[in-house]
Amino acid sequence: MRAFTAAAVQIAPAPGPLTAEAIKSNVEKCVEYVERCVDATGAELVVLPESATTGFTPGLPAEALWDLVAEIPGPLTEPVQQTARRLGVHVVIGSYQRGPERGTVRNTAALIGPSGEVLGAYHKTHVFCGEGRAEGGWVTPGDEAVVVDTELGRIGLIICFDGDYPELARIEAVRGAEVICRPSALLRSADIWELTNRARAYDNHVYLVGANAVGADPAGVLYFGNSMIVTPMAEVVARAATHECWVSARLDPATALGSLTPGSNVPQRFDHLADRNLALVERHLDDLRRPARTSFPHG
Repeated sequence: MRAFTAAAVQIAPAPGPLTAEAIKSNVEKCVEYVERCVDATGAELVVLPESATTGFTPGLPAEALWDLVAEIPGPLTEPVQQTARRLGVHVVIGSYQRGPERGTVRNTAALIGPSGEVLGAYHKTHVFCGEGRAEGGWVTPGDEAVVVDTELGRIGLIICFDGDYPELARIEAVRGAEVICRPSALLRSADIWELTNRARAYDNHVYLVGANAVGADPAGVLYFGNSMIVTPMAEVVARAATHECWVSARLDPATALGSLTPGSNVPQRFDHLADRNLALVERHLDDLRRPARTSFPHG
C-alpha cells in the first residue's frame, strides 16, 4: 500500500417512490459528489453509500426492483465509471444489481478503477432483517469475500450489516486487505456504527472507510450519516455529521501502526493477524461452523 487520500461521501436518495427517473437522478448525484469531492480533497479513493443508485429500502418486490436495475457494469455504473476514468480515481459505489433470473437482485459494492473498469464487485453476504428475499424482501445474498489488488493497495469490500460479523473482515484481512470499504445505509444507532467500524479496523489492523447514507429512502426510512474513516489502531480520523457531505483523510502505511495509542511515544508491538492462536482456531473449527442463536429473547 502507498500513502493516499481517501474520502467517504454521504448522500440522500431522491425522495418519493422508486422510478427510473429517481434512479437517474441518484446516479447523477453520485457523479456530482464524486467530482466535487475529488476537486476539494484530491482523494484517490471515494466511497459512496450502500444502494446509492436507489436508496436501501426500495418499497418494491424483488421482481419489480429487478426490472428497474441493471447488470454491473452497466447503465447504473457507467456514468460513475466515466467519471472515475476522467478524474483518474478509484470509486466504490453501492447499487442493487440485476441477477440472471428475474427477481434475483444482489446488494453490490463495485470497485471502479481509474481506467473506468469495474475491478471487482462484492455481493452482500449478511442481509439485514427483512432485506433477504427468503424472508419476503428483495435481496439474494452472496457467498464470496472480495479483495482487489489496486495501485493504491489491496482493498476489501463489505456492505453495512456485514460489518457486524468479524469473520468476513478477518477473511479479507488474511487475504491481504489493507483498506476495507464499507458502503452502508445503517438502520441502527450511531454508537453501533462507530463501534463496528472501529472494531473491524482494530481487529484486523486495516484502514476502514465507512460511507453511510443520509436522508430518506423510497420507503421513507431515515438515515443518520456519520460517515467515518478509521485507522488500523481504531482512531477515527474523519467523521461526518448528518447532512450530505464528504469527509477525507490521508491513509499512510508508514504511520498506520506507529504508536500504541494515537499521539503516544510508546511503540506499537503486537499484530492481531500474526499473533493469532491458529492451533486454537483449528481445534474449534467445528464450533465456528456450528449453527447457533442467542439465548436472549429478541424481536
